Amino acid sequence: MSSFSSNELAKFTNEVGIRYQLYNSLFTSLPFHRIEKTGILLSLLQSNCEEGFKKKMNPSQILEEFFSRHTTYTNEQQQLDVLFRFVQYVERQVVLFDALEDAAFPKLNDMQGIGTLKHLETEVHQTKRFNQLQKKLKDFCVRLVLTAHPTQFYPDSVLGIINDLSKAIAENNLNQINIYLQQLGKTAFFKKQKPTPYDEAVSLIWYLENVFYPASGRIANTLRAQFPDQYDPENNVIRMGFWPGGDRDGNPFVTSEITAKVAQALRGSIIKCYYLDIRKLKRRLTFEGVDTKLLDLENKLYNNIFIPGYTTDITKEEILETLHAIREIILFNHNGLFLKMVDGLINRVHLFGLYFASLDIRQDSSVHTKVLSEICNILGAGNYDDMNDEAKINWLSSIHTPLQQIESASPIVKDTIESVKTIKKIQVENGRPGSERYIISQCNSAVDILEVFALFVLSGWKRDAISVDIIPLFETIDDLRNAAAVMQALYSFPLYSEHLKRRGNKQTVMLGFSDGTKDGGYLMANYSIFKAKKELTSISAKFGVEVVFFDGRGGPPARGGGKTHKFYASMGSDIANKEIELTVQGQTVSSNFGTIDAAQFNIEQLIHAGLGNELFSDGLSTFSQQEQELIQHLSEESFRSYAKLKSNPYFLDYLYHASPLRFYAETNIGSRPAKRGASSKLSLQDLRAIPFVGAWSQMKQNVTGYYGVGTALKIMEERGMFQDLKNLYQRSSFFKTLMDNCEMAMKKCFFPLTAFLSDHPRYGELWRDMEEEFELTKKYILLLSGKTELMADYPIEQISIQTRERIVLPIATIQQFAITKVREMEEKNIPSPHRTSYEKLVMRCSFGIINAGRNSA
Repeated sequence: MSSFSSNELAKFTNEVGIRYQLYNSLFTSLPFHRIEKTGILLSLLQSNCEEGFKKKMNPSQILEEFFSRHTTYTNEQQQLDVLFRFVQYVERQVVLFDALEDAAFPKLNDMQGIGTLKHLETEVHQTKRFNQLQKKLKDFCVRLVLTAHPTQFYPDSVLGIINDLSKAIAENNLNQINIYLQQLGKTAFFKKQKPTPYDEAVSLIWYLENVFYPASGRIANTLRAQFPDQYDPENNVIRMGFWPGGDRDGNPFVTSEITAKVAQALRGSIIKCYYLDIRKLKRRLTFEGVDTKLLDLENKLYNNIFIPGYTTDITKEEILETLHAIREIILFNHNGLFLKMVDGLINRVHLFGLYFASLDIRQDSSVHTKVLSEICNILGAGNYDDMNDEAKINWLSSIHTPLQQIESASPIVKDTIESVKTIKKIQVENGRPGSERYIISQCNSAVDILEVFALFVLSGWKRDAISVDIIPLFETIDDLRNAAAVMQALYSFPLYSEHLKRRGNKQTVMLGFSDGTKDGGYLMANYSIFKAKKELTSISAKFGVEVVFFDGRGGPPARGGGKTHKFYASMGSDIANKEIELTVQGQTVSSNFGTIDAAQFNIEQLIHAGLGNELFSDGLSTFSQQEQELIQHLSEESFRSYAKLKSNPYFLDYLYHASPLRFYAETNIGSRPAKRGASSKLSLQDLRAIPFVGAWSQMKQNVTGYYGVGTALKIMEERGMFQDLKNLYQRSSFFKTLMDNCEMAMKKCFFPLTAFLSDHPRYGELWRDMEEEFELTKKYILLLSGKTELMADYPIEQISIQTRERIVLPIATIQQFAITKVREMEEKNIPSPHRTSYEKLVMRCSFGIINAGRNSA
C-alpha cells in the first residue's frame, strides 16, 4: 500500500472510524425502552452472524442459536419485538455513519486537487489553452436532473437530522450531537402513507434551496474569479432539472394540476432564496444610494412570496438590472466594499432565473399512441391503430389546428392535452427555461417523436413556435441498437428538421442505463450505450445537428452509477461532448450531493470531466478500431451469459422467492408503482429497474453489476486475447472505470447470506450459477488489475463499504430469516397471527440495508 493510501486510511480512521465507535456508545445511554440491553444484544448477534456464516449456518439457525444462547426469550412475540428493536437500532447506526462521513468529506477529499476547478486552472495555464476554454465555456454546461425515482429510503425528517448532525460533528459539539442522537431515537423511519408527487417535489426542493443553490453559487463565483476573460455569465454552466410533478411515466398520480403546482413551488422557492440573500445584503450595504434600491427589491420579492394574488410580477431582468445598478454605485462611490457579495447574487440569478430548475415532462410512448388513436377517431380520420408508419406520419403532419372536440374525450386524452398546455403556462410564469423539455419513454421509432410534435399542435401550440425540445429515450438493447436509424429517419423529415432549426439545430437524446442493464446485463448495456452515442454523434453531424446526450443514471453501477465523472472524462472526440446531462436519483442526491461541500466537489468533477475531455484529449477517439472490436467481443460474450441466466424458467420466481421484491411497494418511499401495467402476473418487462436492482442488492448478490463479466473474460483468455484486455485496462479510463464499478458492486456481495438456497430443489442450480460467476468474475478482474483484493485502488471507499456491510449484517440476516418464515407459512399453509409482523419485518429491514449501501437502488 502506498504512503498516500496509508495517510488516507489514517484520516478515515480518525475522522470516521474512531468517532463512530465513540458516538455509537452514546446510543446505549439514551433514555429509551431497553436501549442498553438492545445495544449489547445486537453486538452479540453481530458476532453470532459472522461466526455462523463461517460455519455455513443459515439465517434461521443463526437466530435460533442466538435466542437460545443469549436470551431467555422463548415466546415468538417477544423474539419479534427484539428483532424490530435491532432494526431500529441499526437504522440509527447507519444514520450516524452517514453523518460522520458527510462531516469528514472536506478532510477526506482534496477540495483543490485533481478534477477540481483549481486543477483545471493549473492545466489551462500550463497548456496555454485559454482561447479553447473561452470557446468551450460559451455553450458547455452540466445539467443535473433531480428525479422522484423511489430510491430514497430516508424520510425528510431523518435527512434533516443527518444534515444537522454532520454539522455538529464537524464542529465537535458533543452536547448537540447527543441531543440529535436523542432526536434520532424518537424519529420514525417508516412513512405510514405513500408520498404524493407534490410531497416528493417539496423534499427535493429542500436540496435545491439548501445545497445546490449555495454550491452552484460558489462554483459560478470561482469560475468568474479564475477565468474572468473566459467565463460567460450568460451561459449557465450549471443547470438544474426537475422530474417530480412532471414525470408522468407509469405514475397515474402526476396530473397537469400537480405539474402546475410544482412549477409554482419552484418559482416561490427561488424567489425566497433571493429574498433571504437581499436581507443579508441589507445588513452590509447600508450606504447612501444603495439602501433604497435594496429596500424596493426586497419589498417586491416579499410581495411575490407572501401576498396571494399579487399582480405585479417581478422578472429576472428586473432583479439583475437593480443588482447591476447597485454594483456600479458600490464600485464608483464606495471603494467596491462588499462587491463580492453582490457579484455572488448576480451569478446565482443568472444560474436560476425565476424557475430554479427546469421542470421536464415525461410520458411513455404507448400513452401518446393511445391518446392519438382516440383523437384520430374523434376527428373521423380513420383507425390509427390499423395505419402503417407512413400513413401515421402523413396524418400527423397534416395536423395544423388545436383539438376542438375535447369535451367528449376520455380523461387520459384531456389530461395529456392539458399537460402540454401547462408547459406554455409555466414558460410564461417562470421563464422559458422553466419547462422546455418533453421526454418520450420506450421510444423505438421516429413516429413516437412525431406523435409528440402533433400533440403540441393539438394542444394549441403553433407549428412554427414550439419552444420545447422533444427528447427520445432509448432504453433496451434493441432500442439502443436502432437509435441512430430512428434519428436519421427523424432528421430526414422536413417538419421536424424545421423544428430543429428553430431550436438551434440541437437535439437531446436520452439513454437509459437501468433498463439497458436489466435487459442486456452490465457490460452489454454500457457498451451498447457507448456504441449508440458514437453512432448518434456521427449521424447527427451529417445532418448538421449538435447532439446532446442525457444519461438516465441511477445510484448503483448496474443503473449507470458509481464513478460517473470518470466515464465522462474518458470519452474521446468520437462522442459528442457539448454538455453533460444526467439524472440524480433518490439516494444519490443525499449521498453525493447531501452537503454543500460534497455537492461542490462532485459538480466540479463533472465540469472538469466535460471541459478537460475536449481541451486536453487532442482529438483522440475513445477506442481504436481494434480496441472497440475487443470490447465488443467481450460485451457479446457477457450478454450471452446473462441472457442464459435470464432464460432460466425460475429466474424471476427465484427473485420473488428469496428477495424482498414483493414487499417493495409497501415501503412507501415513492408515489410511483413498482411495476408498469395493471397485470397481477410478474414479468421482467413490466418490472421496473429500481426494485429489480434493489432486490438483488438486499440479497447481497448484486447480479446486475457483475454477471457475465467473468465468463466473458475467461473466454477472451481462452482465445489468447487476455493480454490485449490488460493493455486496454491500462490505457483506457473508460474500460478501467467499467471494471472499477463492477468491483464496487461485487464488494457489496455476501453469498453466505443465501447459501442455504444452494441445495434447494428448484432454485439451487440458479444460486450456484450466480455464486460461481461471482467467484469467476472476481478471479479474472484481479488478474486484469494485478491487485490482490477488490477496490484496492480506492482504500477509503473500500473500508467504508466494509464497515457499512458489517453494520447491516444482522438485519440482512433478520430479513432472510423473516422471508423464510413467510415463505414457510405460505408453502405449508400454516395460519399464524405473526405473519403480518414477519412481512413488516422484511420490509423494515430494507430501509437499513439500502441506506447503508448509499447507492444500492
